[in-house]
Amino acid sequence: MLCQAVRGLGWRLARRRPLAPAKGSGGRLARCLGPLDLVVLGVGSTLGAGVYVLAGEVARDKAGPAIVLCFLVAALSSVLSGLCYAEFGARVPCSGSAYLYSYVTVGQLLAFVTGWNLILSYVIGAASVARAWSAAFEGLTGGHISQALRGHLALDAPHVLAEYPDFLALGLVLLLTALLALGARESVLVSRAFTGVNLLVLGFVILAGFIKGDLHNWRLSAQDYREAASRLNGTESLGDLGAGGFVPFAFAGIFRGAATCFFAFIGFDGIATTGEEAIRPQRSIPLGIITSLTICFLVYFGVSASLTLMMPYYQIRADSPLPEAFVHVGWAPARYAVAVGTLCALSSSLLGAMFPMPRVIYAMAEDGLLFRCLARIHARTHTPILATALSGVIAAFMAFVFELSDLVDLATIGTLLAYLLVAFSVLVLRYQPDQNLHADKNAKTEEVSEKSVQEASSLELVPEAGHAGTLRSLCVPASATPTSASGRVVYGCASFLLLVLVALCLLLAQWPERVFSGELGFVAVAVVLLLLIVGAALVLWRQPQNPAPVHFKVPALPLLPLLSISVNIYLMMQMSPGTWAQFGVWMLIGFVIYFGYGIRHSLVEADQQPPASASQPPHADPPAAALP
Repeated sequence: MLCQAVRGLGWRLARRRPLAPAKGSGGRLARCLGPLDLVVLGVGSTLGAGVYVLAGEVARDKAGPAIVLCFLVAALSSVLSGLCYAEFGARVPCSGSAYLYSYVTVGQLLAFVTGWNLILSYVIGAASVARAWSAAFEGLTGGHISQALRGHLALDAPHVLAEYPDFLALGLVLLLTALLALGARESVLVSRAFTGVNLLVLGFVILAGFIKGDLHNWRLSAQDYREAASRLNGTESLGDLGAGGFVPFAFAGIFRGAATCFFAFIGFDGIATTGEEAIRPQRSIPLGIITSLTICFLVYFGVSASLTLMMPYYQIRADSPLPEAFVHVGWAPARYAVAVGTLCALSSSLLGAMFPMPRVIYAMAEDGLLFRCLARIHARTHTPILATALSGVIAAFMAFVFELSDLVDLATIGTLLAYLLVAFSVLVLRYQPDQNLHADKNAKTEEVSEKSVQEASSLELVPEAGHAGTLRSLCVPASATPTSASGRVVYGCASFLLLVLVALCLLLAQWPERVFSGELGFVAVAVVLLLLIVGAALVLWRQPQNPAPVHFKVPALPLLPLLSISVNIYLMMQMSPGTWAQFGVWMLIGFVIYFGYGIRHSLVEADQQPPASASQPPHADPPAAALP
């Protein structure tokens, strides 16, 4: 009895959502966003204030002029995740982004974990950007409002509450919430204006850098450093020279800088939440993701090159690099243009962080994993009105009173987890047999029957062949197209690879000195893990892929998804124990909602029944690989 109950619970947690829309739930949002709108949304979300600050921090302390290589490495790493999102956007043109992709592939529980953490990352991201916008505005106006609030409404709870309630951030988030409630088209039009001004300012920065820049700043020596130190006044300081030249902090500095620059590309995933609002989403979502990442890389590359050409990297001010660079070359008035660009970048970034949040909530509520009332669509604006209002109020309240600097890493975990699961889902789904969701039932039944006969005949050969035959069937599959058996092999190999990659990344993140210094025990463990990864990857590579046509596919499977998974796991391993403890608290809250409400109200619960046979694996009926 207990075994049956445990088996039934396991089946319910591993239930997967079919690619077909839920009954009566498809197409309720307005399809009004073209490819250009998606590119604007992706660029606005990704190209935030980081471009005005991050380049200075990385160039001064980590990489010097080689920051351009840091952004190149970070862009290549981000493209790995972007390609996986692009393929799923072509396969699953629905709202929900990584939540839906996980639900289709790895089951309900992990889908809920993904969606729950996406909500967290969007809320914290929006609140943080709102406070940054308020701080930037205060800097332009002399800080009189913040000084008055500190004096009269100070909040005395360090590391929990902010120093003072931020009414400016509160009002800004509520204003943009009202804009989002008006409709997706109206929101993207405003984002177009902010993103356009931001790109014009950054274009001016790049042009100014190539006009006023000096290539000697990429060949600095110890003599240049001593001369700069002799000219210092009492209020200035120099950063570290390192070895000088173009790569002053060696390749270790490039990789440290690339790990920081990777987070500058977060934001493109918001495009994937527009599956029900994009026109021709199978084409426009992949195009929007790849184009926006390309534009962001070119801008980051150009701005960082201009900055390090305009002034020596060790003289850059980490908190305001571009205004100081213009002062250094004698173009001091240009800093006002930078200030305008900063506010526009923050505005478009805030709108980009708030736009996908209600759509993830809407998708989860529509599936029954969150409260169904949150899936209500406004009849005139065709927006998820209650989800928009709720997410906006929560983000506004957090921006109003909370200290968010300690929660940014927590939001990052949610984003990296989503990237990881999307890459895993692409890795698995490409090797699953196709089920044409729109075929008639008789034809579908005949296809399943034929596959069953083929699988039965192939399985009859296994006992005769013994272990050698089993190993041969893993490396040389009998069928040129995916079967249920090969699909299960892929699930097993991919899950095994995920566990081994976690172990390897943990080893490299926690004991890198011992591994690279050649300590025998640590090197042996690393080599064994690498051999296991190579072996499992080869088994995956030998499995037949689904030949169904899709508008976009990730190239070089399984290599690129595995690289994406590795990068995201390694970055997650860099988080502090305190951040993981906060993550545990957030997940505990989520599990209370899931096991108290979602598991019993899921639409999949109503449409599916548990398997009758105890021997039937949870992945015996793989999801469809593509929509026609």
